[in-house]
Amino acid sequence: MSDYERIEKVIRWLEKNYASQPSLVELSKVAGVSEFHFQRLFSRWTGTTPKSFVQYLTAKHAKQLLADSKDVLSASLESGLSGPGRLHDLIISIEAVTPGEFKAKGAGVEIRYGVQKTPFGDCLIGLTSRGICHLAFLNNDADEAVAELKANWPNAEFKLSRTETAKIAKRIFGKSGKGKISLLLKGTAFQIKVWEALLRIPEGAVVSYSNLAAIAGNASASRAVGSAVGRNSIAYLIPCHRVIKETGAIGEYRWGSSRKRAVLAWEQARKETNI
Repeated sequence: MSDYERIEKVIRWLEKNYASQPSLVELSKVAGVSEFHFQRLFSRWTGTTPKSFVQYLTAKHAKQLLADSKDVLSASLESGLSGPGRLHDLIISIEAVTPGEFKAKGAGVEIRYGVQKTPFGDCLIGLTSRGICHLAFLNNDADEAVAELKANWPNAEFKLSRTETAKIAKRIFGKSGKGKISLLLKGTAFQIKVWEALLRIPEGAVVSYSNLAAIAGNASASRAVGSAVGRNSIAYLIPCHRVIKETGAIGEYRWGSSRKRAVLAWEQARKETNI
């Protein structure tokens, strides 16, 4: 079992039991390792203690984070951060396919792809000469994920490239990743607008769907915005995981609610420990 699989198992258990503030002994038993190993695993994976991590997973904390983030987001927008945004030391730049390219469904495009390990389980990365066009965490087997990628770009040419995708994964998820990451987005004009708005949410902050609709310039379109968020095919880099419900509930996530909780908690830990 990988580190993330152990963490995911604990998170799933905590979704039902976090209110009891479980002890280190209880959590280590769920993970299936000794207390000493579990403590080290948590420290290495999140940079924080299991106790703090449990706090990050609670709805109460999420609701407080949502309230606190309003000021953070306002300050970011007022200072001129208007997307593309910033993720750690990575500068994210985006390019959308043209209407003609959208209709062509990938004709004339070569996509190099490969499955890589991340702190949140395996992911499938798709690369073009113009940037990353796909990043999806695996919910099931790799073949299903590859089939989804090919369905999104049915007329493209595909080439397996584990070496190239491994370099990209290291830049995205590695502790010392720096530089510029280019993304190639394929979607409707409205979807692109919502995805650009997502890039304006700073790491460690969250917004509600209504907040995101306002950022995207259409405050009355919360439902349509939610649909566009669900259609995002570039996980983590376009941070749809930073959108939660007004109540503080984490809500649904294309790659699993437990993974969404894990990413948010991981970002909170990194922010507070300046990793």
